[in-house]
Amino acid sequence: MFITKKTKLKIKLNSILMLCLLVITAALLARLTYKNSVEYDWTASGRHTLSDASLKILSKMPEKIEVISYARETPFLRQSIKKFIGKYQRHKPNLVLSFVNPDTAPDEARNLGITVDGEIIVRYKSRAEHLKTDSEQVFANTLKRLLRNQERWIAFVEGHGERSALSASNDDLGGWVNNLIKEGYRAQPINLLESKTIPDNTKILVIAGPTSDYLSNEIDIILNYIDNGGNLLWLHEPGSLYKLNKLAEKLSIEFLDGVIIDTVGREIGVEDPTITFITKSLYQTHPITENFDFVTLFPMAGAIKPIKSKIWLTKPILNTGKHTWSETGKLKGEIELNLDTELQGPLTLGLSLEREYEKDENDQSVRKKQRVIVIGDGDFLSNTYFANNGNGELGSRMINWLNNDDDFILIPSKTIVDAQLKTPFIILGVIGTGFLFLVPLIFIAIGIMIQIRRKKQ
Repeated sequence: MFITKKTKLKIKLNSILMLCLLVITAALLARLTYKNSVEYDWTASGRHTLSDASLKILSKMPEKIEVISYARETPFLRQSIKKFIGKYQRHKPNLVLSFVNPDTAPDEARNLGITVDGEIIVRYKSRAEHLKTDSEQVFANTLKRLLRNQERWIAFVEGHGERSALSASNDDLGGWVNNLIKEGYRAQPINLLESKTIPDNTKILVIAGPTSDYLSNEIDIILNYIDNGGNLLWLHEPGSLYKLNKLAEKLSIEFLDGVIIDTVGREIGVEDPTITFITKSLYQTHPITENFDFVTLFPMAGAIKPIKSKIWLTKPILNTGKHTWSETGKLKGEIELNLDTELQGPLTLGLSLEREYEKDENDQSVRKKQRVIVIGDGDFLSNTYFANNGNGELGSRMINWLNNDDDFILIPSKTIVDAQLKTPFIILGVIGTGFLFLVPLIFIAIGIMIQIRRKKQ
């Protein structure tokens, strides 16, 4: 078929016209998406959209939130901050973002202690918090601290070999306590022999696995604290009570002899039978465990038996399965259940106690709630184990419940399960080679074939 010059010219003009239309269409679509952006988050954890935890916090903050970023006029930095804060503004219109250039307001930045370019100050009501990273978890903790209108002090008893609240040693509680501090709590170790009293600003007293006996006057201080309505978290290790028998009697509980043996670990490759696993079906109905789906593990735990009480409302929190038992023999060799001398599960590993009491405030009698949690293990919150599965989250829920912050119990820490692409090196090499060399070569070959075909025509 013979093609005239006129026909060729028409084909070229048609190609140019189609190219122009394609460019115009692309430009219009780009402008449309810029003005009306639509985002889809396909990550496994939804980390590019706000988590349910953040939305719950925002729902509890009806008043205006002011966000001030001290960032230099660097387009990339300011745009990144706008994008991060924008996720919150879509759900809370009265969250206002403004920028201050620290170079043009050096005195203001210095007086506020601004040390990082892009540092953010978040203000809510009369309180303010600093933020140095655009992490949703950090921002969520910042909002939690702003919501709490007073300081929450947690006192950790020390002086008898208890787990330290500030130490990074494997057996201590520093990691878990550091997370509580980020959420707005304050931690203070107290030595009852030195202080002679428990500070009045203490919201929660923690007794975490002592290894030596308490003196009688120290026990009296603790009992007096309980009588006056103080909240308590008691992490008891199997074995001696170290003269805290009177405290157990006051709480109407009894610690059973032996260490809980859990054989379910062998099914998942954990050979140590002294590690007790608590799964969703074993959490008891309680505000602390509501919608809590994580597995928790408790090394060298002991069982607790509640005693009928007219004072305390006692509820189990953690129960073990029927496959567990309380081993009273030596933990060596083949460990087997002896039904004649040992108690088979289900066993109570953790329980809560609650009562109402009257207290005089401003010459008036006010009814208040006192809360206590007793757990037959302290290892689960130690630096070795608190980051495993749901251990740390469970510990945080316990603290919120003890502090009567029930609204915060269901606000979990957000975890990111797909922050990294874990791919074998060979596959990464194939993907890289394909995009760098193979794909461009294919396009070049197609272009050459089209050009040759046109010349033949």
